[in-house]
Amino acid sequence: MGLTTYIIRRLILIIPVILGVVVLIFAISTLIPVRNRAMLYITSPRQLDRIDEIIEKYHLNDPVYVQFGIWLNELLHGNLGWSQSNRPPKPVAECIITKFPATFELVMFAIPITIFLGIYLGVISAIHKDTIIDHITRFFAIIGWSLPSFWLAILLIAIFYVDLGWFLAPGRVSNPQLLPTTGFRSITGVYTIDGILNGRLDVTIDALRHLVMPVTVLVVIQVALFIRVMRSSMLEALAKGYIITARAKGLKEKEVINRHARRNALIPVVTLAGLMVAGMITGVVITETVFGVHGLGQWAANAAINTDVPSVLGFAMFTAIVFVLANLIVDILYAYIDPRIRLD
Repeated sequence: MGLTTYIIRRLILIIPVILGVVVLIFAISTLIPVRNRAMLYITSPRQLDRIDEIIEKYHLNDPVYVQFGIWLNELLHGNLGWSQSNRPPKPVAECIITKFPATFELVMFAIPITIFLGIYLGVISAIHKDTIIDHITRFFAIIGWSLPSFWLAILLIAIFYVDLGWFLAPGRVSNPQLLPTTGFRSITGVYTIDGILNGRLDVTIDALRHLVMPVTVLVVIQVALFIRVMRSSMLEALAKGYIITARAKGLKEKEVINRHARRNALIPVVTLAGLMVAGMITGVVITETVFGVHGLGQWAANAAINTDVPSVLGFAMFTAIVFVLANLIVDILYAYIDPRIRLD
C-alpha cells in the first residue's frame, strides 16, 4: 500500500471517530439539568428570566434524538453556545479563537526545542550507556520530570525577573493596551509574528523576553520524559541484529546511529510528541496562570471554576478534535518512518 493510499484511508477513518466524539459529548451534556443546559443559548443577562422560553424554543424537553439533531445543526454552524464566565458573555467559538494565539505562541517555541533536545540527549545518553555522560543526562531527566511546574515557574520569576531583571513577567507583552494607539495592528494575535508583520521589532523582542521563562518551564518538564523514552528506545534498537550486521559490514558508527538505529527508535517518540503537542495546544493551565498568559488553558480552568457549561463543552469538543488530528498526523509519520506499517 502506498503512502498516499494510507493517508486517504486514515482520513476516512477519522470521520466516525469525530462523530463518536460528538455523540459522546452530547450524551454527557444530557446528564446536565435542563435549566443549566439552557445556558448554552443565553446571549445576554436579560435572558436569565426567560429560561422557560429558551427551553421550549430549543426543544430541550423533547426526545433525545430531536435534541441531538438541533444540537448537531448548531454545532455545524459553529455555534457552541455563549460563555457566561466572560463579562459581557461572548460566543464560545469566539473565545477559543481569541485565546488560542496566546497558547499557540508558547507552543510554537516550546515544542521544537523540546523535541530536538529530547531526541538529541536521548541518543547521546544511549550511545554512551553507563558513562558519565549517560549518568548526567539521566540525572537531568529525573530532576526535570520530578519538578512541579508551578514551583519552577515561581523560582524563575524570583531569580530572573525580581532579582536580576533579565526577563519580563507576567503577561505576553509590555503595555498591550497602548499598542493600538501606536498604529500596531493585531493580524495573527501572536505578538512575535505581528511585531514582524507591523515592522515593529521592538514588540517582537519584548514578546520574546516575556516568553523565555514560560517556554523554559515547558521545555524542562517535557524534555525530561522525551530523554527517557528516546534513550530506552535507542538502547533497544542498538541491540537489534541489523545494527550488528551494519557494523560487521564496516559502516561508520555515525551512519549506523543516524540511518539505522535512530530512525527505528523514533516510533515511540513520535507517539509521545503527538500527545505532547495536542496537550500543549489545548492549554497548559499552570504555566499560563503563573505567567499571566491569558490562553486556552487559563480560560478553560476559569470556565470550569465558574461552572460555565457552554465553555466547558466547547473546550471539550475543541480538545477532542485536536487529539484526533494529532493521532492522524502521528499515524502518517509512522508510515513515513517505517514503511512496513503500511503493509497490512
